[in-house]
Amino acid sequence: MTFTALRSSSLRNHPGAAALALAAAAALLTGCSSSDDKSDPLAEDKPSGDTVVVGSNNFAESVLIADLYGEALKAKGIKVSYKPNIGSRETTYGLLKNGSVTVLPEYNGSLLAYLDPKAPQESAEAVNTAVKSKLDAKLTLLESSPAEDKDSVSVNAETAKKYDLTADSTLADLKEAAPQLLIGGSPEFQTRHQGLKGLEAEYGLKFKSFKALDAGGPLTQAALTKNTVQAADIFTTDPTITKEGFVVLKDPKNLFGFANVTPLVYKSGLSEEGVAALNAVSAKLDTKTLLDLDSQVQLENKDPLDVAKAWLKSAGLA
Repeated sequence: MTFTALRSSSLRNHPGAAALALAAAAALLTGCSSSDDKSDPLAEDKPSGDTVVVGSNNFAESVLIADLYGEALKAKGIKVSYKPNIGSRETTYGLLKNGSVTVLPEYNGSLLAYLDPKAPQESAEAVNTAVKSKLDAKLTLLESSPAEDKDSVSVNAETAKKYDLTADSTLADLKEAAPQLLIGGSPEFQTRHQGLKGLEAEYGLKFKSFKALDAGGPLTQAALTKNTVQAADIFTTDPTITKEGFVVLKDPKNLFGFANVTPLVYKSGLSEEGVAALNAVSAKLDTKTLLDLDSQVQLENKDPLDVAKAWLKSAGLA
């Protein structure tokens, strides 16, 4: 996964899609989530020894996951403060290294790509091992969740119905239909292995034509919704999937790499009880659940802190 300004594994250096960034900004302006902490998120003040500081990057999903982590820690009696909506990985990684932030939601494959862009990504376990070997000595990864926010080839509801594609269908199931379909994505998607080249090489997919749009953003979402394209590069936790009934095709060969949601922590700032609490969150958070939680925040305009508390309670974690 390589993220730059947004989330896509194949296109960016750090997660944070434009639509999610706008949602996060809007939510924070209305006082959502961890906004009860009025401190400057960029301040490098060290927390008191008994306080875990949970940070988040500057997009809605990161804020939501940070709330999941923080409230799970609170449920164990651990004192928590928040630094929400800090910025990109270039900023948050530095704050973790100096101990200003104790816990941050991360995406394992994209973090590895940030630390070593040329590192291979064979499996989630191998990615985590590689990340740990390249992290600053004061940091470590905890257990990864099954939840992933990464690129996918998704089809709209009309196309799914026409070709009998369901949530259990894989990219290989698109092979016969592909020559009749227009696919959309960022301009880079047309030329990269984590794009059309890989789809042909790994799954034998040859599409009718490609339409250059944006990187999983509003242009791509609108084109797929309006059937201007029948397939597109859409992020796996994009709430548009829920709203428009898109079908995400499974990628068993992991063409699009790995983007498992994983806590990144400042080791000396988190107790064994805290580690266990966050690992318990990871064990129960899958992609379907994260998509549902994102949809509640971004489509239903619910407060992410309320969404986090409700899910933790339902999962027996609070």
